[in-house]
Amino acid sequence: MTLEEIQRECARLSKWAHLATVRPSGTPDVVPVQPAWLDDRLWVLATVDSIKARNVANNPNVALHWQVDDSFDGVELWGVATIHDDGPTKRRLWTGVFDFDVSDYAPDGPDASPGQVFMEIRPVKALYLVRGGAGGLHRWSADDWR
Repeated sequence: MTLEEIQRECARLSKWAHLATVRPSGTPDVVPVQPAWLDDRLWVLATVDSIKARNVANNPNVALHWQVDDSFDGVELWGVATIHDDGPTKRRLWTGVFDFDVSDYAPDGPDASPGQVFMEIRPVKALYLVRGGAGGLHRWSADDWR
């Protein structure tokens, strides 16, 4: 399976996913997010002091699960996350990438919203589960992933 096929299945299933990060204590934390693909990276809007951003600063390993639809198909994805708060990244992602208006969360725009950050997720592996795995399991992994 290709990453492009994984991206298509994610879009087909839901605009929402559940993001799992790891707290400094080692316990997991899971939150719903509305991620957006841009080329081969997944992006999530966050606030600089959010639990997910703080967790990624401590441990960049994350996992996502796209909500299962009536077919019970699903996508699981693992990746490495980094937090971006720089102006060029914020301006590049502010409009036209997400299927919601980022300004609804930060009306002052990319250059006057220091509390808003973007989480970049570099996918390393993914599973597409047909009917929860009962109908088949399709794998993808990055070439450089071990």
